[in-house]
Amino acid sequence: MLRGTVESKTNRCTGLFFVATVTAAWIFASLAHALGVPPITGRVMDLAHVLPASAVESLSARLAAHEAATSNQVAVLIVPSLEGDALEEFSHRVATTWKLGQKRTDNGVLLLVAIQERKIRIEVGYGLEGTLTDARSARIIRNDIVPRFRAGDVTGGVASGIDAIVRTIEGTYQASERPVPREDTDHLGQIMTAIMVGLMLGFILMNVNRLLGPIAGTGLSLLLAPWLVPALIAGGITLLLLLFLSSAGISGRRSMRGGMDDWMWYSSRGGGWGGGTFGGAGGGFSGGGGSFGGGGASGSW
Repeated sequence: MLRGTVESKTNRCTGLFFVATVTAAWIFASLAHALGVPPITGRVMDLAHVLPASAVESLSARLAAHEAATSNQVAVLIVPSLEGDALEEFSHRVATTWKLGQKRTDNGVLLLVAIQERKIRIEVGYGLEGTLTDARSARIIRNDIVPRFRAGDVTGGVASGIDAIVRTIEGTYQASERPVPREDTDHLGQIMTAIMVGLMLGFILMNVNRLLGPIAGTGLSLLLAPWLVPALIAGGITLLLLLFLSSAGISGRRSMRGGMDDWMWYSSRGGGWGGGTFGGAGGGFSGGGGSFGGGGASGSW
């Protein structure tokens, strides 16, 4: 009887270890092949080279003037392809890496266009979510950007989108009040991102305290995941994985020391931007420390 109980517990632990190992391997593989965030070099970054230089300069000047008057930071990123990444994940990654908007006011906005996938995303900082709401962002994409993109006028679509974003923030934008369906979001992708970020923090803080790592990592996953249920799922998975690794005696230092030399979080090993210029204007531009929580809208043409 005792032998059967011991064997049952052993099999259960082996199963849990296998699941945790497979999950961690999948997470790390996803991180290693995630599309890298390009360094910010200007307010309008055209990596796909679809805008004429004159348009980049004029749009950058428009956004610079808006920032000077309001402190809001609006930036544009046009990429050739997402290279398999989820639109919302990559957009949020770019906005948070660039830290658009001012610290404490979080008044940043990112307009992201992926040419190959024909997708558009407006990412809105915490401080502007009450003004540039999800519904208004979706309306801008649908009414101001998509029609011009479908007509082959990418320059006009980007210019119109920027103008609508700026005028919405300033309170002068007028548009149809037709109901706008809420855009579907990639909740699974956002959950996985929250888990990955939580695990990274947990690994690192395990060096300080074996309990601090799981607690801090779980808390971060809860904050990053969208809505209540996804947050509970992300937090629960993160907590279980970190507690398992902590009980197994695996610390962030031992598990990450070799790996961090080979790849950086969100590295571009699976597809980077290469060398050369990024097609931006306004050298020296950088974010002001703003934060993003996933607000905004997505669309396609």
